[in-house]
Amino acid sequence: MVAEVSPNTLKALEASLLNTSGNVPLHNRFRALFTLKAFKNDEAVNIISRGFVDDSALLKHELAYCLGQMKNTSALPVLESVLSDESEDPMVRHEAAEAMGAISSTASIPLLRKYIDDPERSVRETCEIALDKIQWDNSEEGQKFKKIVEQSENRSYTSIDPAPPSSRLLSGKPAPEDLSEKTIVQLRSTMLDKKLPLFERYRAMFALRDIGTPAAVDALSAGFEDDSALFKHEIAFVFGQLLSTHSVPSLLAVLQNGKESDMVRHEAAEALGGIATPEVLPHLKEWMNREDAPRVVRESCQVAIDMWEYENSDQFQYANGLESSSAPVSLSV
Repeated sequence: MVAEVSPNTLKALEASLLNTSGNVPLHNRFRALFTLKAFKNDEAVNIISRGFVDDSALLKHELAYCLGQMKNTSALPVLESVLSDESEDPMVRHEAAEAMGAISSTASIPLLRKYIDDPERSVRETCEIALDKIQWDNSEEGQKFKKIVEQSENRSYTSIDPAPPSSRLLSGKPAPEDLSEKTIVQLRSTMLDKKLPLFERYRAMFALRDIGTPAAVDALSAGFEDDSALFKHEIAFVFGQLLSTHSVPSLLAVLQNGKESDMVRHEAAEALGGIATPEVLPHLKEWMNREDAPRVVRESCQVAIDMWEYENSDQFQYANGLESSSAPVSLSV
């Protein structure tokens, strides 16, 4: 469903997102972005697309994420351009490829195949997963899942994920047997099995998310030992969706690890902002202000603090009254 929006509203959102005044705080630009994302129309796509001239990799990768979640094929040309720009930050290129997978047009297959051997591991792994997702979406199982999503009014997570949960959990509502220790152990084993395609490992990951118990969180935390930054940043994203306080120690360890990839630390920061427990705020403030922290980490902490403040306020909605509270805690991946 495409939201109706007045030209004046679009103009104001454009000015905020693109920072035409030169003094719009980053977190307010994010709020404008997530409001535009809710509209899903071509005008919103065009405004978001103009943001890729910015010098913030964090913002640009968030733009790509939102374009994918809007599932509007008019976004494909700019996403293709971003993926094809080998001078662009790998985190942004990865997000463009993932967005193409979210939109799931078979027209994207040739370009995704072109970059399946990209020198940047996060880019080539994302292209691999996006190709598998497009193929799955067009399979019999994928078409059944699409009908479930269209007919469901109470799915826990409405995001378009890089991979669907494992088959038993496609409905998004775990049965009692799915909560068993045996099931969680099996899913953990699948998720950590490097011999399997990333798409299958992601399916186990999202199945554990849908289970959501402390035992499932512990299983997901084991994924932080992987050697793929892409895989680990997806774990952090899932924790941002789960909002389980049980994941806070693992996320803090990631944020504080200076040897960890920037894209993983950024996702951990945003997840912590969404969980918004009292103990996380001092850490977010510390890393926002540390001169030795990478820019994407500092900026992520700035956005995360805005999320933390929102979650601890009496505001009803996060993004200009149009995004539910799930929006900021499901930022990009």
